[in-house]
Amino acid sequence: MKTFIVSGCAGFIGARVCELLLKEGYTVIGFDNLEPYYDIRLKQYRLEKLQRFKNFSFLMLDLTDRQNLFKELSRVKAEAIIHLAAAPGVRHSIENPGYYLSVNTFGTLNLLELAISCDIGKFVFASTSSVYAGENPPFLESSRCDRPLSPYASSKRSSELICYNFHYLHKLDISILRLFTVYGPAGRPDMGVFRFIKWAIEESPIRIFGSLEQRRDFTYIDDVARAFLMALKPLGFEIINIGNAKSHSLGELLEIISKKTGKRLKIEIEDFKKGDMNLTHANVELAKKTLGWEPQTSLEDGIEKTVLWFRENWDLIEKLNV
Repeated sequence: MKTFIVSGCAGFIGARVCELLLKEGYTVIGFDNLEPYYDIRLKQYRLEKLQRFKNFSFLMLDLTDRQNLFKELSRVKAEAIIHLAAAPGVRHSIENPGYYLSVNTFGTLNLLELAISCDIGKFVFASTSSVYAGENPPFLESSRCDRPLSPYASSKRSSELICYNFHYLHKLDISILRLFTVYGPAGRPDMGVFRFIKWAIEESPIRIFGSLEQRRDFTYIDDVARAFLMALKPLGFEIINIGNAKSHSLGELLEIISKKTGKRLKIEIEDFKKGDMNLTHANVELAKKTLGWEPQTSLEDGIEKTVLWFRENWDLIEKLNV
């Protein structure tokens, strides 16, 4: 049975990708450093679900610790590395750019070198729609992407370029998925959708940085996780957008949240945060062509599923620092 290494296995997307692989019967070696960028209780919740699978093994490892990475993982005979670990957050990266380059760029380099050293033939990397700053929507993978607005976006774009170096020099087969505003059950509590739903249920004021006219391509977690499994096939080198191919305003999002929670929302508008993007919108034609992938979950259905998860897990969620 095939074995896969998944970095960031306790993260939002990483945990769901692991779960899909495990349900397919594959062996998964997941690693994470459980960094407390957001409330670690949510990471522990995801990890506990994965540890119920007999075909899952967890390693406490840090991307930047090259020596331990090689020590623990060089003995693994894996089909592929699925690289989802990262220092997240556009705004936080502005305050600590060096940390983001260390984790995201040099951490990616460590895993690429591991893949070559261990003769692992496939590498799937999670990038971001943040690289598209200054480009015309809907965003195409062929865009220049040379005007990032934050160190986070820069660290991801530089990782993409290093990935191409390893494809060119070592013939490593690499799929890069540029992700657009992922949301859903057990999501990241530092992101808007999670916060808005929690605040709505609590009947707390909902804080918006900037205008309600800002637009995002909100993409449901199950659609995203499915794309990672589909991207495991040989592709040579491809950068592929994974988005819902629709752009919704924050006002539209809040209307749906109000409807699904049954709550009347109290909205507070604050100043726009430097580094954020006003609009994201994915062109997903390449994903359809190369992966046979397309989004299946509308924003309304995705929010309904997420609100249901909130209600079922409220004992955990109400304690989280958001």
